[in-house]
Amino acid sequence: SLVGSEMCIRDRFISDYEAGALVSDIQAANESLGVTLEFQGCVDFEHDVYMRNVHVINQFNREREIRLFFHQVMRISNSLNGDTAQYLPDDNAILHYKGRRAFICSAMKKDGLPFDQFSVGVYGIEGKEGTFRDAEDGWLEGNAVEHGSVDSVVGLNLQLEAHGSTRVSYWVAAGRDRREALDAFAKTKNQGVHERIVKTADYWRAWLQPANTFLDKVDPVLRSPFIKSLLITKAHIDNHGAVIASTDTTMRNYSRDAYAYCWPRDAAFALWPLLRLGYFREVEQFFHFCRRVLQPEGFLMHKYQADGSLGSSWHPYSVAGRVVPPIQEDETAIVLFLFGQYYQITDNKEQLEAFYDTLIRPAANFLVSYIDEATKLPHASYDIWERRFLTTTYTTAIVYAALQAVAKLAEVMGRQQDAVQWQTVADDIHVAAQTLLFNPDKKYFYKGFIRQQKSDGTQPSLMYEDTIDTSSFYGAFMFGLFDLHGSEVQQSFETLKQTFHFSDENATPIPRFEHDEYNNMDLEHNIGNPWFVSTLWMAQYYMETKRVVQAERIIQWVHEHMLPSGVLSEQLLPGSNQFVSVAPLAWSQAEFINTIIDLSSDPIKEITIAESS
Repeated sequence: SLVGSEMCIRDRFISDYEAGALVSDIQAANESLGVTLEFQGCVDFEHDVYMRNVHVINQFNREREIRLFFHQVMRISNSLNGDTAQYLPDDNAILHYKGRRAFICSAMKKDGLPFDQFSVGVYGIEGKEGTFRDAEDGWLEGNAVEHGSVDSVVGLNLQLEAHGSTRVSYWVAAGRDRREALDAFAKTKNQGVHERIVKTADYWRAWLQPANTFLDKVDPVLRSPFIKSLLITKAHIDNHGAVIASTDTTMRNYSRDAYAYCWPRDAAFALWPLLRLGYFREVEQFFHFCRRVLQPEGFLMHKYQADGSLGSSWHPYSVAGRVVPPIQEDETAIVLFLFGQYYQITDNKEQLEAFYDTLIRPAANFLVSYIDEATKLPHASYDIWERRFLTTTYTTAIVYAALQAVAKLAEVMGRQQDAVQWQTVADDIHVAAQTLLFNPDKKYFYKGFIRQQKSDGTQPSLMYEDTIDTSSFYGAFMFGLFDLHGSEVQQSFETLKQTFHFSDENATPIPRFEHDEYNNMDLEHNIGNPWFVSTLWMAQYYMETKRVVQAERIIQWVHEHMLPSGVLSEQLLPGSNQFVSVAPLAWSQAEFINTIIDLSSDPIKEITIAESS
């Protein structure tokens, strides 16, 4: 007997996507068992159904019976408690449900016959590991119902000729109740899993049409990872506007939470390249989402569930005795910046009018109200990495760019008072930043500062943090807070290279900031794990300064360290380049897309390459 999970097959395992579609293409083989499994899997583009086709191949030169088992554990509402699993004899299916969530699963042979075996049991409690143990002898006991922490298994007995093969269909339908899940279940069963997978693949290839018009400009070697990254990014976008940071749930096993939340910042970065390629609907849906969750004061909170409810947070409402909103101000600012980019590309006055008074104006007014009158810079909030409560260079840069963008939108709307107010604050920020945010000793932008209240009643002083942080450099040049060709940006780049042992001649990956302890297994001997995001920012700077060859080296390095599926993680372990933390991270995929767009759109590319050779 053979448990039908690709993770159980060790001799060969290849995980990829079909060309141009969010349909998995997985191959797994075990030479000693003499079995190869080929999986096609996807979520239906119309219905709430996960589908999988399994091609079972007998490698031996003799007739055999192979038993294939599918194991289900549903963590409904992030909990294993209070679930019920039941066998549905009329439907030849297994139902898992709790509250307003129901999941119905089944498997079918090539000839249309249902699974041969099933069993339901308890999982991970009362000294029992789970019903999957019942499959190890090749036969399931047929228990029909269980409640609490539950799991289920269905099994199929397959007769294969020598070197023969057969196919099995498997699907899981979801709904808010049993009736809704059964409806989606029946539609898939009646139309056929294979047919629904084909239709879903066709849908994704049609969705790629805007990107395909740009594809001729992309280096042929990069076209496949470019498209895969685009599809992976799209897979994180909810139909109601939320953009999930990562669909990887493995963090749940090692940390306090997963990444299945919508951070407005991550979402905006994920959508920026899609906007540049002409995917306007996804961006517009995100603006609807932001409008729904915008606080009455005009700011966005730390992170959200996909339905718009508030996500978990580690930001308090008070810092050093001061009552403060538990926010990262850059998350509000970047949404306004993205809207400015959206209008610049689309010239869609109708959408501008729809969002001006309900999203743009309240958020912009919050930004101008959240200014320290003494410094003319934004009040402290949590930084881009969600760790430090400071007035940071990065947040200052994106607030500056956002206010410039919305001032132009106000002019389009004929709201001169708004335009003048927002642009005046932006101008003040720009002037103050030149004096307060560059560290002449380190020749680098300060990470940030906090105003220190003095007990003697004298004027508060600024307590600086001078950590070398890539976001300070990126924000300063990308959002125009400092002159791209000015001495501050140039000196900061040289300091950054020296700190992270980065040179123009190699593509050394870099961490987000020095001495970053997050997931760092060897902080004593390295300054932090490399991040794809921060490394790709360096490529974008090279593109901005017309050093295309150096940018290409970084893109090539990223391409070489992708999984075959195109997946990029958040971090890498230094030396081994093993993926660390979540994979995929939508932000990593998006920065890769953005950098290729920069490279492929650059008019001096051919000249630069010719000169360098």
